[in-house]
Amino acid sequence: MERTRLLLVDDQVLFVENLKTVLEIQADDLEIVGIAYDGKESIDLVETLMPDIVLMDVRMPVMDGVEANRIIHQRFPSVKVMMLTTFDDDEYVFEAMSAGAVGYMLKDMPSEDLVSSIRAIRHGTIQISPKVMAKIVAMKKIKTDANETPSHSYDLSILSLREREVLYLLCQGQENMEIAGKLFLAEQTVKNHISKIYNKIGVHDRINAMKWARGAHLSEEIPYLKEKYH
Repeated sequence: MERTRLLLVDDQVLFVENLKTVLEIQADDLEIVGIAYDGKESIDLVETLMPDIVLMDVRMPVMDGVEANRIIHQRFPSVKVMMLTTFDDDEYVFEAMSAGAVGYMLKDMPSEDLVSSIRAIRHGTIQISPKVMAKIVAMKKIKTDANETPSHSYDLSILSLREREVLYLLCQGQENMEIAGKLFLAEQTVKNHISKIYNKIGVHDRINAMKWARGAHLSEEIPYLKEKYH
């Protein structure tokens, strides 16, 4: 019997150790090859252990799960990442799935359902919690299509100077952690700014935020950032 090799990633030690025990007891076809306690450590262990699937929490110290998922997807495309978290925030869901995650499940699910989801992912099926799927459907009703028209015109005055700076760096392909470092902010503060930006300009993801920024000629409004980071 071929076993599915799992890497568990969660900063809550008691939870992740209990999860390891539960999975090993309930499923002979699952093998826990390692445990990481933050996103950065998970990347190092993926490179060393090359698991089949990574069960990844969202909010963790050092590097969050969404960013770790993005890096793992880029460097190790054969490794599948399923988010397993208590957070169903819109931004986390859309960023994780757009960054290559093949599942987004919540920790309150029964253990037997988690085992079934892991097996489904191994066989190529995307797994999304019913609660999360309901939010995705609701968001799709709000959006018209992938090329949505922002609810606001291209008026930069609706953004604060700090929000313009965050949006400019986002448009340069910078991740949240990189933006935080360049603007001397906490990563969570950057996430909060991004959420406010999305709300103000009427979009729900980075791609459409970039389109809005181009339409608003953002780079012309803050030339000092363009000079500094180019």
